[in-house]
Amino acid sequence: MTATMIEPAPPRTRRRGALLGTVLAGQFMAILDVSIVNVAAPALKQDLNASGSALQLIVAGYTIAYAMLLITGARLGDLFGARRMFTTGLGLFTVASLACGLAGDAGALIGFRLAQGAGAALMVPQVLGVIQREFTGGARARALSLYAAVIAGGAVAGQVLGGVLVSADLFGTGWRPVFLVNVPVGVILLVAAVKLLPAQQATAAAGTRRRRLDLAGVATLSPAALLLVVPLVLGHENDWPLWGWLSMAASVLVFGLFAVTQRRSADPLVSGRLLRYPGVLTAAAGIFMLMASYAGFLFTQALHLQSSRGFSPLLAGVAFVPGAGAFAIASLNWRRVPARWHGLMIPAGLVLAAGCYALLGPATGHATHWYQLAPTGVGLALGLGVAFTPMLNRGLRDVPVAEAGDAAGLLAMLTQLGQVIGVATVGSYYLTELRAEDGPAAMGSAGLALAGVAAVAALFALRLRRS
Repeated sequence: MTATMIEPAPPRTRRRGALLGTVLAGQFMAILDVSIVNVAAPALKQDLNASGSALQLIVAGYTIAYAMLLITGARLGDLFGARRMFTTGLGLFTVASLACGLAGDAGALIGFRLAQGAGAALMVPQVLGVIQREFTGGARARALSLYAAVIAGGAVAGQVLGGVLVSADLFGTGWRPVFLVNVPVGVILLVAAVKLLPAQQATAAAGTRRRRLDLAGVATLSPAALLLVVPLVLGHENDWPLWGWLSMAASVLVFGLFAVTQRRSADPLVSGRLLRYPGVLTAAAGIFMLMASYAGFLFTQALHLQSSRGFSPLLAGVAFVPGAGAFAIASLNWRRVPARWHGLMIPAGLVLAAGCYALLGPATGHATHWYQLAPTGVGLALGLGVAFTPMLNRGLRDVPVAEAGDAAGLLAMLTQLGQVIGVATVGSYYLTELRAEDGPAAMGSAGLALAGVAAVAALFALRLRRS
């Protein structure tokens, strides 16, 4: 009789590695789509006759939906399981990517980008939630370092891949492959996620009730953000009309209404108890400012290089590669620095980033080759890299596992919302300055604005150090 050989089950560490790789690949794809449109913006403008405001909405519309629904996505993961929400979000993201690639006008593309963002909002919160639940101690810090490297790598890979695909003009399709590339990757990840993610990841302890969705919170937070972002995006092309200022004033009132709903809700989107854990609120504010500066930099630099310096989409993307490598090195190796220096490392990194932002005008304003941008880009990325991951790690360190989903959703929401505000404010400022000045001068002004944002993030980092 021939014995049936049964292959031993893979060790838990190997399965956790595969699980981490799968969810980080989903995170990578979601981040990729934040920035892949930046380099494609000039092609979109020409092919769809899109205005500057439409381009900002194509870029920011995805992130608006993404940011506003992230905490709800985290809550749905708590209620129905990480696998179900990750795969549902990934499926929606993939279908919406196909629709974006087939869009016939700017309005349709904006709508499909919103659907893409909603899919990402269901998928991405499960990533930090899985890290928070499945990893502890040094393993969690390493996983968070990989998470940060994926964020930086995805953002810059989007710039490069967008440049490659637009320059290739596959079968005469122009910009469309920047969205269609998600379709086969999404299908592969769906298969892997079904196999690797646990069927349920309940977070409520025995004997405690399961939390409900905070529909009132969603119904007030989303319009509050839209009332703020839309006039910031559209204002520069309409000479900052009165309705824009009224809309931004109304956003303050609606944000106040959101705060009231949170105090009265039994299951708020943003729990007051969560914000009282040491370091959470300060880290969240610092991450918001850091990401606002980074997204504003990616958007304005991509436009500047192509519109003012004559770079091709491919070369404009390649210009960001040295910085991506520097960010990844810093994110993955910050724990090698002696622990007594970790608290100082965060504000020091942000000060370095602020200095590099301030040099963007003279350093890149008249660049004719991509390598001329490398010194400033590498310094900037090193500064952000040694700040982002330690700040994220500090924000999550004291949060109980039972509230991991909400904490992950809050920090992920502020990461994405910071990018929306960065594109809307710094992008609008750059486009406004571009109407009055030449490209290098406008880039210099935008760089000084970005330096100010990074300096504010450094102030939050100093407070985080004291806490």
